[in-house]
Amino acid sequence: MSDKREFQSPEMGSVNVAPRKTRPMHADEHWGSQPWYEAPRGDPAIPEVYTYTAAMSYDPGDEVVFHSTATARAWRLQIYRDGLEPEMVHEVSAVDGVFATTPPDAYRNGCNWPVSHRWTLPSDLRSGFYRVVSSCERANGARFVQHHFFVVRPTEKTRRARILMILPTGTWTAYNDFGGANHYFGVEGPNRDEPSPVLSLQRPWTRGVVWLPAGAPRICADPAPEMGDAPRYPMKEWAFANGFGQYYAASGWAQYDRHFVLWAESEGYQLDMITQTDLHYRPELLDAYPCVTIIGHDEYWTWEMREAIERYVEAGGRQARFGANFLWQIRLEDDGQRQVCHKFKAVHRDPVAGTDKARRMTSAWEDRNVRWPGASTVGVNGVHGLYASWGGFAPNGQRGFTVYRPEHWAFAGTGLHYADIFGDKQRIFAYEVDGLDYTFRHGLPFPVPVEGQPESIQILAMAPAVLAEDEPPGEGFRYYVRSSDHEGLVKCVTGEVTPEGLARYKYGSGMMVHMTRGKGEVLTAATCEWVMGLKRGDPFTQRITRNILDRFTAATRG
Repeated sequence: MSDKREFQSPEMGSVNVAPRKTRPMHADEHWGSQPWYEAPRGDPAIPEVYTYTAAMSYDPGDEVVFHSTATARAWRLQIYRDGLEPEMVHEVSAVDGVFATTPPDAYRNGCNWPVSHRWTLPSDLRSGFYRVVSSCERANGARFVQHHFFVVRPTEKTRRARILMILPTGTWTAYNDFGGANHYFGVEGPNRDEPSPVLSLQRPWTRGVVWLPAGAPRICADPAPEMGDAPRYPMKEWAFANGFGQYYAASGWAQYDRHFVLWAESEGYQLDMITQTDLHYRPELLDAYPCVTIIGHDEYWTWEMREAIERYVEAGGRQARFGANFLWQIRLEDDGQRQVCHKFKAVHRDPVAGTDKARRMTSAWEDRNVRWPGASTVGVNGVHGLYASWGGFAPNGQRGFTVYRPEHWAFAGTGLHYADIFGDKQRIFAYEVDGLDYTFRHGLPFPVPVEGQPESIQILAMAPAVLAEDEPPGEGFRYYVRSSDHEGLVKCVTGEVTPEGLARYKYGSGMMVHMTRGKGEVLTAATCEWVMGLKRGDPFTQRITRNILDRFTAATRG
């Protein structure tokens, strides 16, 4: 039974300042260098509770096992099916608090906390995203709140939708720093200053992945800087001041996927859901749906996930991708409980490098050792696009897409013309984007042919993007990503860093593309912020999204 008032109560008046461990930031450093992360305080004088589940997704009828640590004497557990009409499905008002220490390598090997609760899911429970809220009272009347989640997979009995939404949980995991590290930074290595190539799923999600308050900054220069302004990274400043994960704005349900779900449900679309781990181990779940969709920041995939999607499309399925940054290969181990990605160091540290399994190396898909262009699966890739509209990445650049093929069915009913720009007022072209190497003929863009890249790709709309952060000098200027991704990706693709290679990949684009593959088709709107066009009411973005979903859900397989 839906109860919006109860749903809101854990956040209202609560203390959401998360414990964090950090060290001083020096004047010659930038935000990205800081090992600032979330972990329990473990102070018996400060009541708190943290919970995770033994698995990330379940079938109806499965038992969900909760693991927790608490310095509170008792705490409350609430579970909601999230969406336009949140519904509480389970509540325990008083769980006994049991404290357990958090291992220093929890990010890699899991928290190993004791079981705090078990719940058998109803056999008819709907597929969806289930938010786990653990909370406890404090002496001053405030409340400490922690958020986790699990997904309920659809079954033949519970399936309701014609759209299967695949949550990009590989990317969520890559950015989850709980316990000390993620794939970007951390306390790994002899000097405790390296990211971890191995991440455990047996830990909570860092604050901000599952829930965010209204007004949390997004990764987009808003407002655009004036001439001479120092670069700003409001999401980092806000996260540090409010106790949220330093990468909360980069990935997660709260920042991306939930906005799509609220819009889709308000438009009458039903959605069933799975995680990328389900896609990896249970690819047959795709077969019942004419359309699959992927939203937001979609960066990390396994080989098996890509094979599953390509087989699905070849057989007549339709993929609608409203997201971007298709870049890294990962591996899942221990039945999906560990995620592995060595990234730029893969050629030196990944055990499969230099073996007959080198193509499974956890590097970029365009790496010369992997050689499976991202465009094969989604029509675009991250190497030829990446950053736009923030920091030193074209902060005053174009915020929407320029239309080049307005006659395409995706634009039906929009009234858009050649060279029109849509979504700029809602800032849909931002943060990370995907593109292709392209050329113009008679005023129209065409992909430059690449081995393994489908010939059927049509570029419908695009805008400029960059791979390297421009760094104009100025008093008080500090940059965030700088040139690290630029140099690292060029070395992955070409084997060395040369002026010619850097120049070749420095500038790119974000694109909206359509392609056919076998009996199916793919439409990718390759920007992380596409969801802002839906949330902020851009009529063009909304109509285009409806056109795609309506066409793809009306299609028959085969």
